[in-house]
Amino acid sequence: MNNFTTKSVVETGAQENQLLPFTEHLDADAMVTLRWGFDEIEGNITFELCINTTGWIGFGLSPNGDMVGADIVIGGVNSDGIYFGDYHGTGKVRPLLDEKQSYSLLSLSDADGKTTMRFERSIKSCDVDDRPITELPVKLIYAYGLTDDIAYHRGRRGTKELNLLKYMPRSVPIDSHYFDMTMMNFTVPAEETHYGCRLMNAPTFVEKQHIYRIQPLIEHLELVHHLLLYKCPPHVNDTFQEECFTNHIHQHCIQVVAAWGVGGEDFEVPENVGIPIGGDEGDCVYRLEIHYNNPTLTEGRVDNSGLRLHYTPKLREHDAGVLMAGLVVHDSYGIPPNASAFHTYGLCDTSVIPQSETGPDLQVFAVELHTHLAGRKVRAGHFRDGKQIGFMALDEHYNFEFQQAKNLGKTKTVKMGDSLVVECTYDTTNRTEMTWGGLGTRQEMCLAFLFYYPASNLTNCWSLPESDSLMTMLGASTPLEAYVKLTQKTWDEEAIVEYEKNLRDLPQITLVSDRNSNYWLNISTISDMMKSPTPHCERTPPGPGASNKSNMAQMSWIGLLLYDELCLELGMVLTISLKRVNGLIQQYCLYSAYSKDSKT
Repeated sequence: MNNFTTKSVVETGAQENQLLPFTEHLDADAMVTLRWGFDEIEGNITFELCINTTGWIGFGLSPNGDMVGADIVIGGVNSDGIYFGDYHGTGKVRPLLDEKQSYSLLSLSDADGKTTMRFERSIKSCDVDDRPITELPVKLIYAYGLTDDIAYHRGRRGTKELNLLKYMPRSVPIDSHYFDMTMMNFTVPAEETHYGCRLMNAPTFVEKQHIYRIQPLIEHLELVHHLLLYKCPPHVNDTFQEECFTNHIHQHCIQVVAAWGVGGEDFEVPENVGIPIGGDEGDCVYRLEIHYNNPTLTEGRVDNSGLRLHYTPKLREHDAGVLMAGLVVHDSYGIPPNASAFHTYGLCDTSVIPQSETGPDLQVFAVELHTHLAGRKVRAGHFRDGKQIGFMALDEHYNFEFQQAKNLGKTKTVKMGDSLVVECTYDTTNRTEMTWGGLGTRQEMCLAFLFYYPASNLTNCWSLPESDSLMTMLGASTPLEAYVKLTQKTWDEEAIVEYEKNLRDLPQITLVSDRNSNYWLNISTISDMMKSPTPHCERTPPGPGASNKSNMAQMSWIGLLLYDELCLELGMVLTISLKRVNGLIQQYCLYSAYSKDSKT
């Protein structure tokens, strides 16, 4: 059944910025705008604060929304140049200048009635005066003045709670609707692993719509391990529900539209992209594939799990797509028992694609990494011109129970000709037999789902060790003989290390396919991957330039941001006096108590 709900809520806009992809207004009047992006692999986060004022501006991370314990930066532009500093709050008094300046100022400008300040810090911090940035929500505070004379903000302040590292836009566009694509009273058999599939029609849309949020509808969390939604080509018209891979039609529906894994939550694409549906492509059939994990072999469970797809007729700038990369899911490769850290590799080599078939570069904004029970780490290395230029994504503490598409923090570009190596690390110390590649929960996968724009026809980009070379390595003449040799081998540490190295050095059959069932093959090799970077808490802020050198003396007193709010609350009239003592600026608060009847 398709469900439709109409919502009428004002939509927030977002500008496309690959380094600062996230945008939030911190106030109700949209006068205070925060943009940010991060790189968890390198361990840094970048902010850009823009406020409609030509005076000083301040921003902070607070434990409870006020000044106490807040990590604060303050900056602005005056007649002498720019000023900027890193502070911490101790109460309802002026913040104190940090002994260690942990924030790096990248730019600061004052134009068109706005002050814009871009700055950077480590996600981790060695400074006891800085607030940690984690995957939990944090309360952000801001304040500003109308001039560069740092003084009490007089109400020009606010706070907003955001999750900086696990941010989802949560936009609700005007004229928002949704429809569900779920199983229909599917009886899960008494099998440990079972894949159920339903081919169904989506609603008919004459004009193209954009899906912007994917919401899991999981009826039995203890049964549903993961699910995938595929788009079928136009020639597939049949609709039915049955066990997956029992009908040749399934193999034609290979364009991934959405993915969900156990532990995942709602996933929303950035506000400049949408997953297309309807329009020129006409009506399409979609294939919902659900992996049921039923280790207790319970009988008679009926399931209606699936996805709710939220969409809008207001089109975004780009169509989004999903590319599946990694190791081909096949039982020709095996992971030995007794291994504490066994590695497998899958290669996505876009140079395989003929130049006549290549499209635009892929702008990757999110990645979902996927293995099964034995998986402990997953890394996706990014290579260009034969050299590794970084990591597309990595998870050094992979948890089978928590799998979700994760925003990268900044958009990363995969150029046509680049390659990706997906490395998975497995722990089989609790197993006594070989673990084979396959669909079952106790079998293994090594995949990375790349969410990108603009959408192309590409669907899969992966590899598998070349079978003849694999059998030669094992001293076998047939696949059955190779299987017997692997299952009967004594797997001690030396044998495991040798097998892993030999398996990695084998020629790899690389395969790229598109939704029109075009395939491109090549023989490649796995490149060496660099060590994972260790994010460090130290950053070296840039020194003052000639334009702002004279302003460095101001660093000791810019912290008048929110001084003595308590005095105002008690009805005090404040006058500020500044005096230099031993090279530092001291603040004196001269005040007179008053009432309705008297003033002194």
